[in-house]
Amino acid sequence: MENKYDTQLLIEGKNLNEDNIREYFNTHFKGDCLLVVGDEELIKIHFHTDSPWEVLEYCSTLGEIFDIVVEDMDRQSRGLQG
Repeated sequence: MENKYDTQLLIEGKNLNEDNIREYFNTHFKGDCLLVVGDEELIKIHFHTDSPWEVLEYCSTLGEIFDIVVEDMDRQSRGLQG
């Protein structure tokens, strides 16, 4: 399964920009189902990727990250705990 990790998190910071974050994801990360929504102080990220640690590393440079969820969709599709 490609892009097997459903990666979700919140970023709290200052001067956050949805468009810039979306562009960075599209340029630097392989994945799909990207969702970047929020405002200058709080952004929600949802992304399917094989490299969730790279996403977390990048997002941590933007501000404080929390409510982090990384689920293995391949395991879930087999009826196992994600």
